Amino acid sequence: MPHLFEPLTLRSVTLRNRIAVSPMCQYSSEDGFANEWHFVHLGSRAVGGAGLVMTEATAVVPEGRISPQDLGVWKDAHIEQLGRIAHFIRMQGGTPGMQLAHAGRKASTPPPWANRNETIGIEEGGWLPVAPSPIPFEPGCCVPHALAADELPAIVAAFAAAAGRALQAGFQVIELHAAHGYLLHEFLSPLSNHRRDSYGGSFENRSRLLRETVLAVRKVWPDDLPLLVRLSATDWVEGGWDAEQSVELVRELGTLGVDLVDCSTGGSSPTAKVPIGPGYQTSFADQIKRETGVMTGAVGLITDPAQADHVIRTGQADLVFLARELLRDPYWPLRAARELRHLTPWPVQYLRAAPPNSTGRS
Repeated sequence: MPHLFEPLTLRSVTLRNRIAVSPMCQYSSEDGFANEWHFVHLGSRAVGGAGLVMTEATAVVPEGRISPQDLGVWKDAHIEQLGRIAHFIRMQGGTPGMQLAHAGRKASTPPPWANRNETIGIEEGGWLPVAPSPIPFEPGCCVPHALAADELPAIVAAFAAAAGRALQAGFQVIELHAAHGYLLHEFLSPLSNHRRDSYGGSFENRSRLLRETVLAVRKVWPDDLPLLVRLSATDWVEGGWDAEQSVELVRELGTLGVDLVDCSTGGSSPTAKVPIGPGYQTSFADQIKRETGVMTGAVGLITDPAQADHVIRTGQADLVFLARELLRDPYWPLRAARELRHLTPWPVQYLRAAPPNSTGRS
């Protein structure tokens, strides 16, 4: 079986190892533009040795931002700064990836450090969120605008256009965000989708928007570049989205050109009781991989190198996504290589501090 530091090939792209920087919102943009913070944040993780370096949830339309400070890719003017980041990641041996997202009913909120669980009003620079049904996420949030069926093609087109801009900027991997209670997940989950048209009710109808989005993106995203989807494998709420539906969906997504599913959970309900613990979501990546044959990524309180290596060696997942641990330590992959006794090239600028027998990369 492969190990954590064995390369992973997705179509024509080969990741140098099985470590991915999970998308982590920075709430540091103005009008969606990347800036010096994003350059250093993502660039340092590439220097630190991660194989796949993903942007945060990058909004495909302005009203798809979680907060007014979110990163965006809804206009051509965003391409230049994003391109600088993608180029630097590749120069360090990493693979640049972008997560494309629409926050749906969870949009127009303050950054987390504001400690306000409410929708930002229009008078404060916010906007009216949209959703499959007029159901607020939690008390304090406004009732979202329920999207009419004839409004959905524009959203699909926005994802496709954003993928085209990511390509122009030099990104080699894109991921569609269909997890954590954001728009594509809202359509999947019976908790947030109470529609009675062709986008609601049955599994086929609730998954229609995501399938249409995948098809539209695949038309503009080159055949030789990989497409990922992040799913919440379960809502952790009775009557919500669950693992069985996730397996059924991934079987379909695999036939539509999705190469790997990034398996997370939750986000649709603030009352969900989630059994949080080390690796608590890995079993979903394992189940989906075994039952569909589609490659998966595992995420969720994976912090220890031996733990991450075990996930790969036992075949539970093909890729390990790290989030908070890589915020704490951008050089976690280099430390993990040392602990697991793998020879991993260090930046030549850092070789004087590298462990014995390390090699350098320019």
